Amino acid sequence: MKYLHTMIRVLDLEKTLDFFINKLGLIEISRKENEKGKFTLIFLATQKGEPQVELTYNWDQKEEYAVGRNFGHLAYQVDNIYETCEKLMNLG
Repeated sequence: MKYLHTMIRVLDLEKTLDFFINKLGLIEISRKENEKGKFTLIFLATQKGEPQVELTYNWDQKEEYAVGRNFGHLAYQVDNIYETCEKLMNLG
């Protein structure tokens, strides 16, 4: 299993990018704009090929996220999703 990224929802994209890029020193790996879903995904890392932070910016979000709602998920890559799910279900 390979760790891929952690997703965080952000309210102020520019302020968040300033923190992660200018203060922490991460670089922007990729950016995806979704017009239909009205959101932007920005992937940051220390360098290409390293685990990433995924920033999710929902264009219509105006209010602060409730406690715990800004964290989205941890992402892992597995060789076979069906085998992995079956193994996890068998383990309870």
